[in-house]
Amino acid sequence: MLIEHYDLKVFTPPCDPGAERFSAFAELTVDISEVLPYLNATLRGAIYHRAANALTWKKGGHNLAFHAHQIATSNVEDYAAAVTEIDGLIKLINRTWERRSEITPDTETHQRPPLMRVYQLLPRTNCKQCGEPTCYSFAIKLVASQKKLADCAPLTEPQHAEKLAALQALVRAAPAIG
Repeated sequence: MLIEHYDLKVFTPPCDPGAERFSAFAELTVDISEVLPYLNATLRGAIYHRAANALTWKKGGHNLAFHAHQIATSNVEDYAAAVTEIDGLIKLINRTWERRSEITPDTETHQRPPLMRVYQLLPRTNCKQCGEPTCYSFAIKLVASQKKLADCAPLTEPQHAEKLAALQALVRAAPAIG
């Protein structure tokens, strides 16, 4: 087990006093730098910042940041939600560390593809088959790794083959979606 203990700090962000949402920091007693490339390889949409020795990730409306001795989360409802969120992240890190022999670490920095470029390549039928009200909202979720290309049924039609190929190329260039 990599992380056995941490200190939790939950607070209202200083830039938004009186807010109904909170941020939380887990101050770690161990250095988790070595696990960051493994998290980068396994977390869809994570962005590893090698020079800063940090990894950022968006999950369920929360912005998460992993640093050598700290994990941060934003936009949590209350103290209990912060504890739950941080505990889940600690378990994720420990599971990833325990499985590191099965994972090829990734030290590359991947950027999300530009939203407008993704939107322009979609069929733009607003068919709702993906579960979204518009192709633009689908593009937002695709770029945020909350949807997959396979969720867009019209992309499989022959007239959209070139667009699909271009989107797949974007996905390969930025493994945050796909």
